Amino acid sequence: MTTLVWFRSDLRLHDNPALTYALHHHRKVALLFIHDVASPYPQGSANQWWLHHSLATLSDNIQKKGGELILKTGIPQEVLWKTAKDLGITSIYWNRRYTLKERDNDATLKKSFENSGTSVKTFNSHLLFEPWEVLTKEKRPFQIFTPFWKHCLSLGKHQDILPAPKFIPSMPYPSDPLESFELPFQALWAAPFLKEWEPGELGAIKRAQAFFENTLCGYKKNRDYPAKSATSKLSPHLHFGEISIKQLWQSAHYAMQANPQFDEDAKSFLSELGWREFSHHLLYHHPDLPQKPLRKEFNLFRWEENTNHLKAWQKGMTGYPIIDAAMRELWQTGWMHNRMRMIVASFLVKDLLIPWQEGAKWFLDTLLDADLANNSASWQWVAGCGTDAAPYFRIFNPVLQGEKFDSDGEYIRRFVPEIGLLSNKYIHSPWEAPNHELRAANITLGKTYPLPIVDHKKRRAEALLRFKNLRKDAM
Repeated sequence: MTTLVWFRSDLRLHDNPALTYALHHHRKVALLFIHDVASPYPQGSANQWWLHHSLATLSDNIQKKGGELILKTGIPQEVLWKTAKDLGITSIYWNRRYTLKERDNDATLKKSFENSGTSVKTFNSHLLFEPWEVLTKEKRPFQIFTPFWKHCLSLGKHQDILPAPKFIPSMPYPSDPLESFELPFQALWAAPFLKEWEPGELGAIKRAQAFFENTLCGYKKNRDYPAKSATSKLSPHLHFGEISIKQLWQSAHYAMQANPQFDEDAKSFLSELGWREFSHHLLYHHPDLPQKPLRKEFNLFRWEENTNHLKAWQKGMTGYPIIDAAMRELWQTGWMHNRMRMIVASFLVKDLLIPWQEGAKWFLDTLLDADLANNSASWQWVAGCGTDAAPYFRIFNPVLQGEKFDSDGEYIRRFVPEIGLLSNKYIHSPWEAPNHELRAANITLGKTYPLPIVDHKKRRAEALLRFKNLRKDAM
């Protein structure tokens, strides 16, 4: 019997349950990836760049083991039906995805194949737990992260990690050239990415090994400082399924067993995996998470539409150095430090009073790790409109945040070099620098570097007033 494995957000050979099951139960296995031209959730430009390189790597890895990755572009239902007919497929396996539209599409596809006599079996490769498994005592979804994660931790250990296959039987079938997907892998804006990143399973394994060996120690404290190389940077690899969350879960626990002094650092890292898990569960239970506030009263919030302010934020030209450094880091590297993500998000929604959906949309297009669940839940958290959200009165002061987490200005100088000659005293607030220091640093405010586009103190007061009025209106 001939079977087919449909690759999607699981571009790896290790710990891939659909692939492992197929190879254990069938002699002939076709491996297929479909570039979905009708996807309900189109990928952003940075995601597309990564996808090209990840697919190229996966294809090479499969070839080294004797197999072939079939690449097709089109509508998945049509491509799957044609491929199944041409190859005489009797069963299909894939790893599950969890958005409502994807679930509905998969359910329809599964039913149609089963009605035709083709068996379909699906697996969990993307999450620690299925969303329907983690519920309160009242059998309802958790709305707050801390009790959610405590419950997850109480559920016990996970199954062993599945090894990569030693051999994959070849299943020849006409394949589209990867270049026909027209992914922007040679775009000029993406040129610096390969200096920073190695897409693919091997790159994921190497980065994970480096993190647990060299960076985990001190992670809980150091991860807040953007100038330090103190985070895992595994999020793009996780998003594309080049490494499984269970592999990272297991590695963190091994690290705690081998080095008890890493216990708090490993738990902090696991908590970050927990937020990812929570975000995906939220999206499963709240399909409108990417578009609509979970706190319905925020539908009444009076946002502003200011194209100039939005563009200044996107380009890193707000006049607030820590904001501009973070936004330029995003553009130059396709990634942004997590602490900085919170600060720039707060600035957009609470200083500029621009809808959080605009920020979420920009992140989805420019982040290499852009993930619909993580992105949506995190933006709602900062905006104060999620189920487990930052209180409305938490408004980050960009100057104080810079002084606290980049005290010597190293991060700012790296990404905003035009103000790099300023002293530490004024690097976070150039508009306060005396004229003689600005001249010595070759800075002309408003020309070589912008003046602040808003007054934080005034905008904070305005945001608080609008949030308070919103609460009154909702009562």
